[in-house]
Amino acid sequence: MKAMLKCARLTLSLLLILGGSAILAERALAQDNAGDTTRKIKTRITPEYPEIASRLKLQGRVRIEATVSADGHVTHTKVIGGHPVLANAAADAIKRWVFEPGPKDTTEMIEVVFEGRN
Repeated sequence: MKAMLKCARLTLSLLLILGGSAILAERALAQDNAGDTTRKIKTRITPEYPEIASRLKLQGRVRIEATVSADGHVTHTKVIGGHPVLANAAADAIKRWVFEPGPKDTTEMIEVVFEGRN
């Protein structure tokens, strides 16, 4: 009985730590889905899949709000949603993106998908 209780506690703890993220494929690939952007992207950097996320076999979507200056450089990012381990990798990559110049600063919503592949 004690062993079953210990196993249940461990399982619950793991689920809480992972934040309900899907644990699926062994390998993963980060893909950018910038469908909500209003400005064209000139340079897109693909996020590196974090080693810890790979070991935990995490995958999921991360939503980032990026402030883009008139000259097209990302000046600020804010994580709107997604697993924290994946969110940091997505935000770091988006900070290096370059958009087409515009008449003023804009706010772009970007979704990055980390998913497994066979």
